[in-house]
Amino acid sequence: MRKLKTISIVIIMLLAFAAVYVEFKNMHTEKLSYRQKILHAFYPAWMWLNGIAGINKLTLTHTAIPPPVPFYDLKATAIDGSLFHFEKLKGKKVLIVNTASDCGYTGQYTQLQQLQEQHWDKLVIIGFPANDFKEQEKADNTTIATFCKRNFGVSFPLMQKAIVIQKEGQHEVYQWLSNPAQNGWNSKAPSWNFSKYLVNEQGMLTHYFDPGISPLSNIFLKALQ
Repeated sequence: MRKLKTISIVIIMLLAFAAVYVEFKNMHTEKLSYRQKILHAFYPAWMWLNGIAGINKLTLTHTAIPPPVPFYDLKATAIDGSLFHFEKLKGKKVLIVNTASDCGYTGQYTQLQQLQEQHWDKLVIIGFPANDFKEQEKADNTTIATFCKRNFGVSFPLMQKAIVIQKEGQHEVYQWLSNPAQNGWNSKAPSWNFSKYLVNEQGMLTHYFDPGISPLSNIFLKALQ
């Protein structure tokens, strides 16, 4: 009985510490659900566990080849409703990421923003919010834009919510990214939220990164060189 009581006290103390930690880590965030607060607070631990377990760590690379369908012919509707033509991206590397607000990887918004600020002169990051994985992006476009700006300082372009997996209604950009007949070699669709595709300065797809690869990891930064 005494041992059970001791275990109960330890569990209560750990839960109390975790609750305090979550609130501390979210001092500068606004209007987050408690789930979002937990995900934000424990993102580093989640990424560490991914590394230990080797989860979502796939990286695909390919020699740059001219795609059958020009990347710069693509377009998308920005989250504010304006039309975003990819031809304006010529001469810069482009990183395309499918995002979500209620995912264990949502903390990568911060890292993506850091990456954009560090490489603003040669890289454009484009986010595509998607609700394709466990319905982890149920919010509307206005709410998503506010959430990203207010809590992660996101300034890189966000598009309107889209279907990114290979099914009916898949966005034309993701059709290009996951169809070899269009991009020249890759058939890998996003495995989860925050999958990443890197396109070079000539509009050629060169890399795919699983969500478990941090945007600030050495392997990722090497690909930007």
